[in-house]
Amino acid sequence: MNKQTIITILLTLVAIEGQAKTYKIIKAPEWMACVNVMGDGLKACEVVFRDTATTVHFSMEYPKGQYFRFVKESYLMDEDGHRYPLRSAEGLALDTWVQSPESGVTDFTMHFEPMPKRVQVFDFIEGDVKGAFMLLGIHDKKTKLKAPTLKALSDANPYAVPKDWFKTDTITIRGRFEGYDADKFGFTSMECLYEDVFEKDANTLVFDIAADGTFEKKFQASYPICEMFFAEQTKIGFNEIPFFARPGETIDVIVRPNEHGQYECFYGNGSSKDVERWLKSSLKMSDLAYPLRMFKGKFSEANEMMERTWNNMLYSLQKEGLRQHFTPQEMQLALADLQVHFAYAVMDYAMYHEDAVRKYEQRDGRYQMVILDSMEWNEIYKTESYRALHRVDFDNPLLLTSDSYPITLNRIQYACPINRQKYEGVLNENGGYVSSLENAEKIVSNNVLALRNLMGTDHDGFMAQLCAYKDMAGNFDNWRRDEDELQRVLADTTMTADERKEAEAFFQSPGKMMPLYLSRLSDAYIHQKAEAFYAAKMAQTELSTPLPADNPSADLIRKLSAKYPGRFLMIDFWGMGCGPCRSAIQNSKNLRAEVAKRDDIKLIFIAGERTAEGSEAYHNYVKEWLADEETVCLTNTDFTRMQELFRFNGIPHYETITPDGRRVRDDLNFNGYYNFDFTLNRLKEKFK
Repeated sequence: MNKQTIITILLTLVAIEGQAKTYKIIKAPEWMACVNVMGDGLKACEVVFRDTATTVHFSMEYPKGQYFRFVKESYLMDEDGHRYPLRSAEGLALDTWVQSPESGVTDFTMHFEPMPKRVQVFDFIEGDVKGAFMLLGIHDKKTKLKAPTLKALSDANPYAVPKDWFKTDTITIRGRFEGYDADKFGFTSMECLYEDVFEKDANTLVFDIAADGTFEKKFQASYPICEMFFAEQTKIGFNEIPFFARPGETIDVIVRPNEHGQYECFYGNGSSKDVERWLKSSLKMSDLAYPLRMFKGKFSEANEMMERTWNNMLYSLQKEGLRQHFTPQEMQLALADLQVHFAYAVMDYAMYHEDAVRKYEQRDGRYQMVILDSMEWNEIYKTESYRALHRVDFDNPLLLTSDSYPITLNRIQYACPINRQKYEGVLNENGGYVSSLENAEKIVSNNVLALRNLMGTDHDGFMAQLCAYKDMAGNFDNWRRDEDELQRVLADTTMTADERKEAEAFFQSPGKMMPLYLSRLSDAYIHQKAEAFYAAKMAQTELSTPLPADNPSADLIRKLSAKYPGRFLMIDFWGMGCGPCRSAIQNSKNLRAEVAKRDDIKLIFIAGERTAEGSEAYHNYVKEWLADEETVCLTNTDFTRMQELFRFNGIPHYETITPDGRRVRDDLNFNGYYNFDFTLNRLKEKFK
């Protein structure tokens, strides 16, 4: 093609563009949420509606020198769910990693298939891939979006929660991948990070996919759940099986290509079938709550963001419900998920803000906290700062179905105002308190009142009682250790009877503490679960339990135990992406040098990496901090199986193994490097 021909084509294109009819222009549009971009990095600067294309002028603010990319599968989506694919882009190359310039700002333009003039709100989505950049709810700031109220949406979709909503039974997820081929699909197993709030520890569930594509997983649940099994890697663009199930149900699911050739889940029965449209909805409340979660301003400014986020979530849910024709049950589940994610975002904002207004300085060999903004620090600890939480119905039993309920419960349980108020009248001038039954009663009472204030209720609601339950479960192992020490004191003949009685008052044993907590649990199901927890714990009379047979993860632990005969093993499960893991390892270096000289215990460090060989970063870190230690590198898949074996989701996580290869009971287990010698000596004494 010669130069004259190229010029002719360009002039023709310009002429065509000039003839294109412009319907409207949105200058400086607003949007509801910027997702998967650090901060508020992706911005829409202008939108031009033409009969030939919809053009969006974007600005991408990204740390200089770092790389990002936009894929050609990007699209716009209107309120009715219609997609408008990307045609071309200017200012950056598609499907190519682009380095952010010195300024950190990249301006570019994208041309999409034309949207109708009537479209008022739309989304930009960078393809149907995990972690895609998204700009949700783009609209003209002059357009007044009227959000419904929570009550209006709820009243319009009446749904009676079944009487047997809360029960403990087995859930079975089973199904088949049509045309399954391990090499083609890129995965042979899927996992689910599942936490039952009535269990002390979170869990990881794993199912293997047979050669014929079939799979099945059974697990126990205490209430209906909405979760998903996922694969870390995939070659087919599909890696998630969402499901909704009630205890006692078997959910059948077939994964096969849909009419567009994309793999999709098709549910055969049960609760997942009943709410299939909700499960498959593209609306994610976590995305809409993201701007609030990552908000950088002060609490006075955050209140406005909370209001806007709440309205954006309700507006988007109403539109999605109409578009997808949600049933009342689906709408009520979506409303519950909305409330959980809103509360989660409020608490996450507060947590990140706390970190922003303080720092730690090393003085005289110790780290001390320095408050950078005393006024904001006080706001973080004021119950009034969290009044946006009063919008949430924390007594709604449907809230537990949200996959983010456990972490939201955790954020509420340890909220700054709760931690301050629960110890009022208990702490001494040094910031500590005497461990006694009297003080324990004050702490529990203060805690309940603080939770009422935070949630804006006049009673001990469902979540407040769950917080008390979680406190009970979290403290139980300490109470059991106190029980052991109490028995030692009572058997000490060098003390007088009066001295033993006086000492006894300071021990918080299970027998003393359980009645205190049970008296606060008025909800029948929570009370029942607390009693069952207590009974199960006290039934654990053995100091250790055997690892399961015919289990590859257990076999690896047994091999490590055999490698160091006569020694206890303390296993540190860690990872390169875990800051607390690395901090614990680095701060314990001197202690570990002393432990290495012992012949009664061996430290083992197990990490997960993409491959069993480990990354260069992993090897460099091991060389610097764990050079003389016993390190084991597993694939992420095999590490997940370790998580399933020992029932944990988060790291660092510690396990203790006896010299004969058995798992030590929780209350005797190492929980890190703090108080190491005391824990080891107590352990050895127990296993004499």
